[in-house]
Formats: sequence, structure tokens, C-alpha cells
Amino acid sequence: MAAPAREAAEAMPPPGAAPYGNFPHYARFHPPEGRVRLLPPALLGRLFPAGPAPLLGLDVGCNSGELSVALYRHLLGLQGNETCPALPVVGKDLHLLCCDIDAALIDRAERGSPFPASISYATLDVMDPGARELLFSTYLSRFRRSAFDMGFCMSVTMWIHLNHGDDGLVEFLAYLSSRCKYLLVEPQPWKCYRAAARRLRKLGRNDFDHFRSLAINGDMAERITEILTEDGAMERVCCFGSTSWDRRLLLFKSNRLAHKQL
Repeated sequence: MAAPAREAAEAMPPPGAAPYGNFPHYARFHPPEGRVRLLPPALLGRLFPAGPAPLLGLDVGCNSGELSVALYRHLLGLQGNETCPALPVVGKDLHLLCCDIDAALIDRAERGSPFPASISYATLDVMDPGARELLFSTYLSRFRRSAFDMGFCMSVTMWIHLNHGDDGLVEFLAYLSSRCKYLLVEPQPWKCYRAAARRLRKLGRNDFDHFRSLAINGDMAERITEILTEDGAMERVCCFGSTSWDRRLLLFKSNRLAHKQL
């Protein structure tokens, strides 16, 4: 192995050493195209036929931004290497706030972003109530808004659940439902929980604090649907299908924030 390649390999954390899902090359083994191909290209126009303008999106757990950029391109109908969203196909103006707990991943996302005027990145522990409220409220106030039009929670729920337990997962989903008119969720199935715990054990590390005590388990897509729709907070609109790695894309709409029918 050449010296630069060997040094780069040594600098990478061992597989599984990402207890918050902050894998440094996540997009290599779960490519963004595997999700965006399931979404209708005219989705924004169907959800928001008459505005508002601009549309505001929130991407929680964005990693190094590859999926955020792919979602932005797909939802605005941008093709190939287009980097000018001035006249998007869907006739919508979209701004995304993307956050992740890992500062190094956020730095990489910012440096590689083709849409710096429309996609903002921020380091955030989304389970810190004060930090998230400050970030989200500050961002929304720039547009004189109190809620995001659409939230994206792509393969994040498991990491919240493993690190913060059942109560943490419920609180996290309740918060997103209070901040987003629509919410697109890609829950990890229960087999991914077992695999994540197994990876940690192989590294000789302590198990996740909550893994063996989680009462919310089994069919996680259904469990998360139950949490989000409890007390009528949100309503499941549809499932866009499953990725090749067996994760469903579920769309929910808020019953407490203004919205349009799909």
C-alpha cells in the first residue's frame, strides 16, 4: 500500500466506530440515488401547489451532505451537474437547513456544497433542546416563519433510539412533528439495531446504554408510525417503497400545522 493511501486508511475509524451513525463515508454503502429514485419528482408541487414561497426544509442527521444535495436536486428537478436553481422545473424556491452531530462531517459538507446560497449546514446535537431551539428558531426567523415545510429524517431514528432510549425516541419524533408540516422518515429495521450492537462488541466497546432495555422494538416502521400518529399529531400519507437495503420511506403530514393534501 502506498504511503498516502496507508495514512488515509489508518486515519479512518474502524468499521462500527460511529456510535451516532456518523460514518465518514456513509454515502458509499447507501448511495443517495437509492432513496431519491423512490420519490416523485413533482412531490413539492403536489404538496404545496400554491406556495408558500420559499419552501423551507430541515434535514436532521445529514452526515456529509451527499443525500441533502441529492434531495435538493431531485425535488427541484435539477439534472446532472446543474448548479443554478434560479428556474427550477417545479417552480419552487427551496432552502434546506441540514444538521449533524459530527463537526468534521459538517465541515466536509460545507466545503463540497454546490448550493451554498440555498443549503445551510450546522453542527448540532438534535437532542440538546436549547441548542436545537436556538438554531431552528434563528433560521426560521430569517424567513419570518415558525415551522419547516418539510423535514427529512433519513436513517437517523435508530441512533437516537440506541443513545437516548424509548423516551428519547418519542421526544425526538414529537419535536419534529411540532416543527415540520410534512415529515419524510426512513426508519432502520430492528435487524440494524442488532447489527450496530454487534459491531460495537466486536470492537471490544461497551454496548449501547439502552439497547437491551428498549421496549419499542420489532417492526420499527410501524412503531414509529404509531408514535407520530398518536393523539392525532400527524397522519401517515403514504409509503414510497423500500430501498434496496430494506428501509421504507414514509411520508407524514401534520394535523396541527397548516398543510395541503397530497
